Amino acid sequence: MTAADAIAAYHEELTAIRRDIHAHPEIGFEEKRTSEIVAAKLAEWGIEVHRHVGGTGVVGVLRKGNGQSSIGLRADMDALPMEEFTGLPYASTSKGRMHACGHDGHTTMLLGAARYLAEQGHFNGTVNFIFQPAEEGLGGAEAMIADDLFARFPCDSVFGIHNRPGLAVGKFAIRAGAMMAGGAFFDITISGRGAHGARPEESVDPVVVAAGIVNAAQSIVARNVKPVDTAVLSITCMEAGGAYNVIPERAVLRGTARAFKRETMQLMEDRLRQVVTSVAQAHGATAELDFRFLFAPLVNDAEETRLFADSAAGLVGEENVERNGPAVMGSEDFSFMLEACKGAYINVGNGVDSAPVHNSLYNFNDDAIPVGAGVLAAIVETKLKPGVE
Repeated sequence: MTAADAIAAYHEELTAIRRDIHAHPEIGFEEKRTSEIVAAKLAEWGIEVHRHVGGTGVVGVLRKGNGQSSIGLRADMDALPMEEFTGLPYASTSKGRMHACGHDGHTTMLLGAARYLAEQGHFNGTVNFIFQPAEEGLGGAEAMIADDLFARFPCDSVFGIHNRPGLAVGKFAIRAGAMMAGGAFFDITISGRGAHGARPEESVDPVVVAAGIVNAAQSIVARNVKPVDTAVLSITCMEAGGAYNVIPERAVLRGTARAFKRETMQLMEDRLRQVVTSVAQAHGATAELDFRFLFAPLVNDAEETRLFADSAAGLVGEENVERNGPAVMGSEDFSFMLEACKGAYINVGNGVDSAPVHNSLYNFNDDAIPVGAGVLAAIVETKLKPGVE
């Protein structure tokens, strides 16, 4: 019997937990109710509980045998600030908040692994169950690390999981090396001089400056980044004015940058700053760039990736594990934990018909709970083999 088979015995209870969390979503650093559910369940299963790690984070500690090795398992808990339109019986009861990325499922899978390992797990050493707040761009991983996560709860390696829409339930995908891009958000504030729309000669038009910056920014990746170093820079928002006959004083641009190397991210920031300053000066305006590096590139350790994939294959068969899965331009702040501690991150299938994440129709597939929980438990039993000190 695999860990997934054993966890399937309490699948119904785990599903109820997941749907309760889904119905009561909490955004980053506000996950008080979710944290209390997590802490209560861990305590119920005899696991040592540590609250308020990095804000609303929770860490459960489980020790068995006399082994000195340790492993971390991490799940994110936060929801997104968006409306849900699924119409499900357990849909969000909080206006403007929704579990649209499956963090309710990730939390539940880690709870399932924790229960199995506490009640039936065959391992020798220490497992740290890391329930992280504020993954969605608010710095939850960095907050836990700043709160001495790995000093207080030492880990020889750390592992994370995320559901993937479009991948069948019961399948996994992983890759060694860079798996997800680093990410930044930026704001460009342009200050000009307003005037009547019929007298543009009296203005310094921030709309024209903004248009020039948008056009010039398109050359940053195309003419500065090596073709083998994948990168994306997108300006996604432009705000200026509000009247047909008024040239405004101010315009704002917003956007995102993504790359698989920190050096490439720095290059894009430096070049964007030069573009913003020079284009504004050429028109007699001023402009400021606020470039916020939110996610490091997520880089899987080669050996830990192999072991995680082996653990998955032991559950679902080698044919259901894609060991050289695609690298994606989306970002994930588990990357900061992987910079601090070697480890790996794996995708578990959420179903071929699943709506995409960050979509108002998305729903985590409860059929994936035993599979995801099972692979988290299996990597512990692989890394912390019984009888090994």
